[in-house]
Amino acid sequence: MSTYTYPKPGLANVGSFQVSGIPFVSGNLAVPTSSAEPLRLDFPSVTKKIIFSNEANVDVKVGFSAEGVKGTNYVRLHTKNEAPILELEVKATSVYLLSTGAATVVSVAAELTGIPLSEIANNWSGSAGVG
Repeated sequence: MSTYTYPKPGLANVGSFQVSGIPFVSGNLAVPTSSAEPLRLDFPSVTKKIIFSNEANVDVKVGFSAEGVKGTNYVRLHTKNEAPILELEVKATSVYLLSTGAATVVSVAAELTGIPLSEIANNWSGSAGVG
């Protein structure tokens, strides 16, 4: 008699990204000033998609490592008066946020997969383009 094993969720498991994601929402995150250490937001599992909403009048740097947002490896989330929504379809375990000026507030919504955090070591930190 044969025994069957089913594939477990992983980064290359297509089904993990085809189904709707598990909801994750965090509102009113206090993003520190440009001279402080970045805010690190950890997710409970690997993400499928992350949506950021800027509720203030100062841009925010969004990246996948502390060094990235302090340096040049980040995406800019514009002010509420410009383009206050940023949507990223990425596999990540955490994000880093840093204001370009004064402290500000950001909300984050994400679609999570069933993939455990252990599948991505260091949230891509040290990878080209991450920092």
